[in-house]
Amino acid sequence: MDYHNPVLLKKTVEGLNIKPDGVYVDVTFGGGGHSKEILEHLGPDGKLFAFDQDKDALLNVIDDDRFTLINENFRYVKRFLRFHGAKQVDGVLADFGVSSHQFDVAERGFSTRFEADLDMRMNQEDSLSAYNVINNYDEEQIKQVLFQYGELRQAPAMAKTIVESRRDEEIKTSEQLKTALKQFLNHQKENKVLAQIYQAIRIEVNQEIEALKAFLKQTPEILVKGGRLSMISYHSLEDRLVKRFIRNGLFEGEPERDVFGYFEVPLKKVGGLIIPSREEIKENNRARSAKLRIAEKL
Repeated sequence: MDYHNPVLLKKTVEGLNIKPDGVYVDVTFGGGGHSKEILEHLGPDGKLFAFDQDKDALLNVIDDDRFTLINENFRYVKRFLRFHGAKQVDGVLADFGVSSHQFDVAERGFSTRFEADLDMRMNQEDSLSAYNVINNYDEEQIKQVLFQYGELRQAPAMAKTIVESRRDEEIKTSEQLKTALKQFLNHQKENKVLAQIYQAIRIEVNQEIEALKAFLKQTPEILVKGGRLSMISYHSLEDRLVKRFIRNGLFEGEPERDVFGYFEVPLKKVGGLIIPSREEIKENNRARSAKLRIAEKL
């Protein structure tokens, strides 16, 4: 729990409607909180696979014969499940947030609270880091990152300022980035704007939107009929994609309809949107923006 305090723990696992002898996947292992809860519901013949691309998460591996931890990005979920002999599974759990550990280890560069090198890589072996985005992307690319992923209205001016600042000196640390953008960080909204900037850069560095889309497209193939998806999102970009995919199996546009106006979808939603209680948010402030959606394979 010190590594990561799992959000909506009971409700997310309950959403899977676990069968004791079923096969399940936790694609965002982290500190193992959700995985441990799933194992509590499995019998001796049940099986749990977990994914995490961060090598730090390997330190949390669970000593259980029913459990297998795969050190890979969940965008490759179908490939690696098949490698381990699982063509289809009974349920998939995903908690798309950054782990508490990643936020709290200063040198990882995820948090606005610390001075650190610009990094933000979830997989520390990846070549693209926050440093590369800030120092090597051109003005138009930086603008698109800040606007699309941070939803920042001042993205054009911010991008121009970053490019002008780095001409004098490379922007290597979080403090240098804050200094470069200080004109946009008025006292009242500083934390909110910084959070949006960091979110945008982090999403770009880790290709989070592309990974989410790749993952969602595979879920109808890897789930058995009646299998469940239980997914927690933390910002509107993710939640919109999850909601749309559950509704019509697409990320944009509308599905093709037959002559009677009907269309087939791979999933159906189970229940409504679930958010944390006031008590959970009080105990774990990082839960405040969490949204849980549950779906079932048709």
